Amino acid sequence: MPHQQRRSTPLEDLDPELTNVSRKVIGAAIEVHKALGPGFDRDVYRKALCMELDELDVAYKLDHAVSIEYKGKAVGEHRLNMFVNDRFTVELMAEHRVIDGFDRTRLRAQLRAADLELGLIINFGERRLKDGLVRVLNPDKLNAMRGEDGGDYEGDYEDDDS
Repeated sequence: MPHQQRRSTPLEDLDPELTNVSRKVIGAAIEVHKALGPGFDRDVYRKALCMELDELDVAYKLDHAVSIEYKGKAVGEHRLNMFVNDRFTVELMAEHRVIDGFDRTRLRAQLRAADLELGLIINFGERRLKDGLVRVLNPDKLNAMRGEDGGDYEGDYEDDDS
């Protein structure tokens, strides 16, 4: 089966404030990873990342509850690892493994449920943090903001500064 290439969304298509805050989070994660390296439990990285975000004055909530609806009725709730600036979610990991399609699909479902446009997966378990960093977009939210119909857009975006 041929590999289907993802369409990328250029950074210019996203809200500059959202891009700026997400870059601050990524920079903070890089600082944590430089200091600690891989090999610790997720909670160690979460506490260190919170310290960095506090220093940067970036607002966040831990274990933020999001209601999950089906056919207009609440059927449960999901807790986001970290909800940043009331705009996007950050999923933290500390495992030596590749972030795969299922991880992206799962986060995209969470973004849709929470009506958020962006989610980051940060895996501190990798030797190089950039190998454990993925940004995932909610195509429904982005298309609604652009005034387009949903289509089949499932793109992620990545930039070269991470």
